[in-house]
Amino acid sequence: QVQLVEAGGGLVQAGGSLRLSCAASRSIFSSADMNWYRQAPGKQREWVATITTAGRTNYANAVKGRFTVSRDNAENTVLLQMNSLKPEETAVYYCHTYLLPWGDFWGQGTQVTVSS
Repeated sequence: QVQLVEAGGGLVQAGGSLRLSCAASRSIFSSADMNWYRQAPGKQREWVATITTAGRTNYANAVKGRFTVSRDNAENTVLLQMNSLKPEETAVYYCHTYLLPWGDFWGQGTQVTVSS
């Protein structure tokens, strides 16, 4: 199994940047894609970005061109660089992976608040 711990959330003005991190308790990046999700108040959790085991990245249309997902294999850490943030992107951001044979693993989330 694995534990995921997010960090880096906070309060930022619209147009600003934040970098989130997700630390995995062990090395899993060669066997599992890593995902970022977010959940705004009163809304369903939505997918934001993925970095695959091969290092390919995919993004939701809403964040394409502004967010960048990357990983540091040596540190077992996935990063989400978020630029040009918008107030509507205020949410709790979660790190996620699906790891066989156990299934889904989620971090505890980190709050991102974007003020207008």
